[in-house]
Amino acid sequence: MKENTIKILKIEVGKEPYEKEINNDLKSLQREVGGLVQPVEIGNGCLAAVNEEGKLNGSQPNRWLGDYDIICGDFFICGDGEEDFTSLTDAQMETCKQTFGEVPAFSGEEQELEPKAFVIGFDFY
Repeated sequence: MKENTIKILKIEVGKEPYEKEINNDLKSLQREVGGLVQPVEIGNGCLAAVNEEGKLNGSQPNRWLGDYDIICGDFFICGDGEEDFTSLTDAQMETCKQTFGEVPAFSGEEQELEPKAFVIGFDFY
């Protein structure tokens, strides 16, 4: 069942993360990321909701996503309800605060700031 509001961890560029409650509708979700929402699975039943065009529209680097990518622009963490975004549990909130709590310094020269495209080819007979 879709929740009308959800408890998220908001992560703005250059700031420490903070808890926030938002409406669970497309317009509100897009407002939080400043554009089109792309969910990225980050484990532990959590999703990072990022701006899918963050690297293309000039958004500033925000946080490392593991060791292999950088999220650009503001984003938030929420629970993964498989078909809907859900509220974070208290345990998930604390884990995500620890994971994304440090505000990193970026030089702007990181190769992970370059947009990536994946092409999948199919052989047709």
